[in-house]
Amino acid sequence: MKQVIIGMIGGGTVGSGVFHAWQTNGDLMASRLGVKINFRRVAVKALDEPRPYPIPDSLMTTDWQLVVNDPEIQIVIELVGGTGIAKTMILAALAQGKTVITANKALLSAHGRELFAAAARHGANLYYEASVCGGIPIIKSLREGFVANQFPAIYGIVNGTCNYILTRMKQEGAEFADVLADAQKQGYAETPPDLDIDGNDAQHKIGILASLAHGFWVDHLDIHTEGIRDISRVDMQYAQQLGYTIKLLGIAKKQTAAQSKGKNSKSKIQVSVYPALVPNAHVLAGVNGVFNAVFVRGDIVGDTLFYGRGAGKDATASAVLSDVADAALDLKCGTKNRVLPFVPHQPEGEVMPIGEVISRYYVRLTVVDKPGTLAKITAILGAAKIGIASVIQPEGHEGSTVPLVLMTHSASNAEMTKALKKIGQLPPVKLPPVMLRVENFE
Repeated sequence: MKQVIIGMIGGGTVGSGVFHAWQTNGDLMASRLGVKINFRRVAVKALDEPRPYPIPDSLMTTDWQLVVNDPEIQIVIELVGGTGIAKTMILAALAQGKTVITANKALLSAHGRELFAAAARHGANLYYEASVCGGIPIIKSLREGFVANQFPAIYGIVNGTCNYILTRMKQEGAEFADVLADAQKQGYAETPPDLDIDGNDAQHKIGILASLAHGFWVDHLDIHTEGIRDISRVDMQYAQQLGYTIKLLGIAKKQTAAQSKGKNSKSKIQVSVYPALVPNAHVLAGVNGVFNAVFVRGDIVGDTLFYGRGAGKDATASAVLSDVADAALDLKCGTKNRVLPFVPHQPEGEVMPIGEVISRYYVRLTVVDKPGTLAKITAILGAAKIGIASVIQPEGHEGSTVPLVLMTHSASNAEMTKALKKIGQLPPVKLPPVMLRVENFE
């Protein structure tokens, strides 16, 4: 049986998980692939660092260059993380024509174009299944399973920390700060939690999916990103009353000709991350806890859903080893480019500015309960040609401060933002308006 030699950089939680999974099911992989996979060397920070699973001392080194420069190593797994030394490591391996496997979403988001170009230049390959949604095979599905499809829409719950917090807020009627503090105690949220709760982790992931789906590399700086810091228990309750659940969504969606403006409108796509109201009847509303899900709409296949754990050593190890399997099959077939890492088939594609994106809106205002207040608000929205679909106003007594919740018809973000600025300046409106977008998956 043909043998493929592996080197790995990073032997911490994820790296030791990969090694353990290979020890557990390496023989099974060999029987399925017709290729035997062997680890030759693992570079680590320190030989005695704590790790969930042991790695034999005979395999470990603290010098990553011994992995990259070893002539017998054909595949290099990078599990260091970050956008600094990891980039140097990957470029060094690609320069030698070695296949590289990475779980580094932040690096791909920031430097994907450069890394894929280096792979092509050196006749190498770069696999990255584990960079998005852990053990869910979403990258392989977009590249291979749905190769005959265009993708009108992709919606993803792609950050387990945010989904865990929002799930508990809904189920327990708790405030964001309280759930976050408890999530940090239980290890579901990092300290500090900014990367997750500010939407940046989800931004990395949806950018990668959007790039694959639409054939041009999406610059992460073009992705409109909002987190969940400002989601309140009150908004959770009103959303539920209206038949919705609030989820942090990563969205990559084609805009229709009626929604797009200007030249090249057909190549414009929305790529965004923000909390949105999801109808309770939709399957994504039922994705709870730390789980991830990606809802993919193909023009031929229709609607599909991918669900599973998006993080953790075991889910990530499964994804890394699936890439190892693909890379091993490449070598078995005598080619390193059986599956290209990224194919730029729409070079003139463009990310639509958030101001041009069309959606419906949930708006919560804090107003003084007196005659004429709703009429003034309605007049401002009417002048902007924004229709009101429904209104919720709890009973109060005249002169008291009460919430006023509006559900609007479709409008552009720019029009809605401008109207809310005017509404916020009305004397009866006592706090800045709260606005959340509504996704109906039409």
